[in-house]
Amino acid sequence: MRLVSMRSLFVYFVAVAVLSSAAFAQQRWTPLGPDGGDVRSLSFDPENPDHILLGTSSGELFASHDRGVTWKRSAHLGQDDDYVLDHIVFDAAHRLIWIGAWSIEDNNRGDLFRSTDGGRTWETVSAMHNKSIRSFAVAQSNSDILVVGALDGVFRSDDRGKSWKRISPENHAEIKNIESLAIDPKNPQVIYAGTWHLPWKTEDGGVTWKHMKQGIIDDSDVFSIIVDHSNPSVVYLSACSGIYKSENAGEMFHKIQGIPSSARRTRMLHQDPVNANVVYAGTTEGLWKTEDAGRAWRRVTPPNVIVNDISVDPRNASQILLATDRSGVLMSENGTASFHPSNQGFAHRQVVTLARDNHDSNTLYAGVVNDKEFGGVFMSRDSGQHWSQRSAGLGTRDVFVLRQAKSGALVAGTNNGVFTMAANGSTWVPANEVVNETKTSVKVKGTAKTKARTVTQTKISKGTISGHVADLDVDGDKWYAATTQGLFISDNSGRTWRGPVLTDSNYVAVRGEGEQVIAATLKRVMLSHDGGATWQQAPVTFKVSVVRGVHISHDGSFWVASREGAFRSSDGGTTWQQMFNGLPHHDVLYISHDRDSKRMLAAASTSEVYESTDGGRSWHAITTGFRSRAVVPVGGRLLAATDFEGIVAQPGGSARQSTSAGEQ
Repeated sequence: MRLVSMRSLFVYFVAVAVLSSAAFAQQRWTPLGPDGGDVRSLSFDPENPDHILLGTSSGELFASHDRGVTWKRSAHLGQDDDYVLDHIVFDAAHRLIWIGAWSIEDNNRGDLFRSTDGGRTWETVSAMHNKSIRSFAVAQSNSDILVVGALDGVFRSDDRGKSWKRISPENHAEIKNIESLAIDPKNPQVIYAGTWHLPWKTEDGGVTWKHMKQGIIDDSDVFSIIVDHSNPSVVYLSACSGIYKSENAGEMFHKIQGIPSSARRTRMLHQDPVNANVVYAGTTEGLWKTEDAGRAWRRVTPPNVIVNDISVDPRNASQILLATDRSGVLMSENGTASFHPSNQGFAHRQVVTLARDNHDSNTLYAGVVNDKEFGGVFMSRDSGQHWSQRSAGLGTRDVFVLRQAKSGALVAGTNNGVFTMAANGSTWVPANEVVNETKTSVKVKGTAKTKARTVTQTKISKGTISGHVADLDVDGDKWYAATTQGLFISDNSGRTWRGPVLTDSNYVAVRGEGEQVIAATLKRVMLSHDGGATWQQAPVTFKVSVVRGVHISHDGSFWVASREGAFRSSDGGTTWQQMFNGLPHHDVLYISHDRDSKRMLAAASTSEVYESTDGGRSWHAITTGFRSRAVVPVGGRLLAATDFEGIVAQPGGSARQSTSAGEQ
């Protein structure tokens, strides 16, 4: 066994980016929702079950002090937005909280975090730094003993994290990629480790290991292991092929029946803290419950609920919280008889488009992706303080762009076509009919009484916009749609479309202003000066490798947001200039302007948004603390759509900021 930490390390904890909840709050804008989204982990404080921590897959940690009724963002763990906070463990005996994390971007990154003050500040354990920690456990019988399961093996501390040693054989062919851990509640020398290929067990603290596979189908990913708190001979585990139970401490398992194979991907098993016969199974098709130690199971949530974690109030087993994908936190106060969302103050959604109503600046619309039937479009009538879902008719479609027609109708570009919803309407309807007219001249022979003549014949062909609609522009009755099928134009407010007028696949952006139109694929920028009748390629494409967005500013200038930064043409696209002077030199995602104030706004892959008051010649950065995709002025302050945290709002307001309706 190899000693991980050295005596020469006088300080074995190093501070992480977040130092206190007060400092955290000062760095970041205010989150507004829409509430809900993805939750990765949940844990009650056993000393004070009103205190609950919630972990996400972007390093965000939320806290509740009213047993999960309301939430507040309390910390950001890690330097970037890629830490999955998978395991939150309270050590009541020593008033410690531990969180194991791994990077969703890099298997060589991860950390073990510790808080000594109830979660107000956090430190990393230096010996576990850059380990992809997929599981973590504290021994119930001796909380000085900690066990970490990482991609490179199993590690143990006997002194609350001061020193660590590897207890799995180094470079072992099988005891690696540790997905789950469980420690015998009475004997901390007995440790179970679930890998990406079957489980293992040690009975001597890691000196020797044996394979546990009797009765288990040879498959991968042992997601969860629990040891019965009343009888340690009883062990449950979940794997790709289902749930298994052993009654002889893992010597032999038998597969539990009663849960259909479609729901067999069980990420989490959880035993009632009082009644050992009650076990919960969080699956990809809902929460299942047994009250007779696994002999019979019943589903207690709808099948569209994906459960990531389960937490039961230690003082009241009827109080149950679920961490879910897409639907946020679900709460039951009656022992699973019913569940309801409990997401006030919690938002972990990917909002990619944000629009302000042209007739009421307090009304906002947000388009969400990756949330299936729990996402789509959300609306707020009070500048983002409260949101309601407005997705009827969209099914499970993602919404990538929202625009508003002159009639007040909303227009949505989805991963499967264009949809519209009438002003004050409640249901989205498709607006995808393509009608193309082809005129040909045909010579008609003359007869004895008539002369030969040429007639024009019109052939009508029909089709459908069915691809990914990455961008839309609504300019009066003329609408433009940038899609994976090409660029389409409507001359009648979306009732019918013609095209594709540009046939390259994967058009990602389009803007029209009168006769001026700019459209782009990832690699090429196209310009039209006659409303889309004819097109020419812009030479800017020789300088950019990936186009993120396009824009036409109030003075008629063309703009391109790209991987290489922002480019501007003030002569109709003949020449282009790369714009710096305050803008980042790379990965500019979005450029827009407020029509009345002439103020320009931009977003990039940074934690700032950018503002220009001189037509884009100079810019200044405004720190948000979030990576933003779009920026909209509302009620004297800026709102931004973020990659993970929904909509965030600028604190206070600025005299320069317009409250008028503008382009989004």
